[in-house]
Amino acid sequence: MNSAENTKKTKENNVGATMRVLRILLAAAVILLIVWLGFTFRVKEGSSAIVLRFGAPRETTSEAGLHFRLPWPFETVVSYDGRLQYLETNNLETITQDKRNIIIQPYVVWKISDPLTYHNSIGSAGNIMSYIRDQVFSATNSIMGSYSLQSLVSLEKEQVKTDEIQKAITAAVADNCMKNYGIDVVSVRILRLSLPDTNLSSVFEQMTAERQKDIDTILANAERDANKIKTDADAKAAEIIAGGTTEAAKIKAEAEAAVASVYAAAEAANLELYTFLRQLDTLVASVGDSTVLVVDTSTYPFSVLKGYSEMLSKPGSSSIGDDDTGISTVLNDLSYILSELDDNDAKALADGIEKLIEQAK
Repeated sequence: MNSAENTKKTKENNVGATMRVLRILLAAAVILLIVWLGFTFRVKEGSSAIVLRFGAPRETTSEAGLHFRLPWPFETVVSYDGRLQYLETNNLETITQDKRNIIIQPYVVWKISDPLTYHNSIGSAGNIMSYIRDQVFSATNSIMGSYSLQSLVSLEKEQVKTDEIQKAITAAVADNCMKNYGIDVVSVRILRLSLPDTNLSSVFEQMTAERQKDIDTILANAERDANKIKTDADAKAAEIIAGGTTEAAKIKAEAEAAVASVYAAAEAANLELYTFLRQLDTLVASVGDSTVLVVDTSTYPFSVLKGYSEMLSKPGSSSIGDDDTGISTVLNDLSYILSELDDNDAKALADGIEKLIEQAK
């Protein structure tokens, strides 16, 4: 009995010791959890945190990791997302410099840059979206009053100033938001642009009138250039014709002088041959294929015909057959010309003909 009781007592002691260890471990875990939750806080990557002691800011940090603080109610921690955020605003109807109503829908890219200023002005429960919209609408109304509709909508690339307008709006909004709310506005861009239904017809009429004005200007410039080209071409053509006429007259005068010189040289060399050839030229020029002449063969220049016919009527002048009438005519012509020349000229002509015949062979 004593051993059984001892064994039982030993087991009870072991169970009691185990329970004490478990209670100690549980108490340690609870204490550790309390320390973890009450004395530390964690900052995520891209976020920032403000430690508030009795509601007043004590510390601001943007370093990711584990940080220490006093437990509630002594200190509390407020965290803010420091990453870029995107906001589409509502449609805004505004008026341009040329008194045109337009509807603009901007969008904003922003982030919290100064958590302390943001907390003091907006607070953890504040609606920052409404503040940003108000700033964007105010800046857009102010800046669009300095630009015409063509600065947003135009067929001429140099007239469109959308980038300039967006940069001006961004600068105005960024300055106010950073100063008042600790927000860094990275960009304000125009997402959509439209016109009120009541203004569509008038805007289209204005655009049509502007395009027609451009067309009229282009046509006027084209007609002016065409008239200038035509005038220059006419002047150039007149200059070319005048130059050609002058050159032709010069060439004709030179040719006539050369002909006169040839005739003068021929007359000086052999007066009888020159006179005879001139008689032949005049005779050939005065008749044609169907010409019928009744002339006095004793007068110039028809006396040549009489001499020629007398030469042909001599015996033996047409010794070649009828099939060689062309050759017979040439020989008769040569015979007549030789008969009309003096002995020296006749001999020179005969020698020249003989050389030609030899060359032809």
